[in-house]
Amino acid sequence: MKSDTAVHDEIGLSDASVALRAGLVGRGIQQSLSPRMHVAEGTRLGLDYEYHLFDFDILGASDSDLPMLVEKLGREGYAGLNVTHPFKERVISCLDGLSADADVIGAVNTVVFGPSGAIGHNTDCWGFAESFRRGLHAPRLDTVVLLGAGGAGLAVAKALLDLGAGRIAIADTDPGKSIRLSKHIGETYGADRIADTTDLEAAVASASGVVNATPVGMAKYPGTPLPVDWLRPDQWVADIVYFPAETELLKAARAIGSQVLPGAGMAIFQAVMAFRLITGVDPDPVQMAAHFGAR
Repeated sequence: MKSDTAVHDEIGLSDASVALRAGLVGRGIQQSLSPRMHVAEGTRLGLDYEYHLFDFDILGASDSDLPMLVEKLGREGYAGLNVTHPFKERVISCLDGLSADADVIGAVNTVVFGPSGAIGHNTDCWGFAESFRRGLHAPRLDTVVLLGAGGAGLAVAKALLDLGAGRIAIADTDPGKSIRLSKHIGETYGADRIADTTDLEAAVASASGVVNATPVGMAKYPGTPLPVDWLRPDQWVADIVYFPAETELLKAARAIGSQVLPGAGMAIFQAVMAFRLITGVDPDPVQMAAHFGAR
């Protein structure tokens, strides 16, 4: 583990001559496509835009270094910061305020630095909803099983309820987290529309759709978040993981004839909104998708 001083020195990656600076903070983020999307769209729009990765695994930083990083980047004139696993909830204590969506969700994936300080936003919610609207054909929303009660799960839960989900059953490997999520979101949408489940197999058996909002399926966390033989052809199955492009969960669902929604859509649309918030310029979603898919 590096000393606080060493970490403090290493995160000072900015150049004061760059007009717009942003970055992504998280763990295990070296394969993130956020830098590609942000920088390519900034270049296309004629912006002097630089985007850095602040990977706490690479930096050898502890979770307790997060407030120092946020304060340092704000002081150095960064325009904004994207936040990913495992800091979407933890970062809230580092901020000066929250947008309405971030306040309801209780998780932040975008921080904008400005005259009012560091303000947290949640673009994951809009990003998932927009991907859902465009990516599935007439999906039923009577009952949905949501796997994962972390920061992404919070955003997806709100998006599903805004999309008209009748009832959401939440499951997490940490039961306490699913209980807290259902109570938190239930305060706004009603306890009858969202609740934790202790019988995941039964919940999946009666569900119209299933969403994986856990890291399971990523290269770093291979496998599936539930036994795939629980799935039915008449269900839709969504995943927020986008690397690999098609997870083992989606492959299994597609093989039995289910509609599937890959994580790429959420990744692209959350970046569209984050770009707008950080730069103040409207990006082109079609171009952002092209940047995402470029090799």
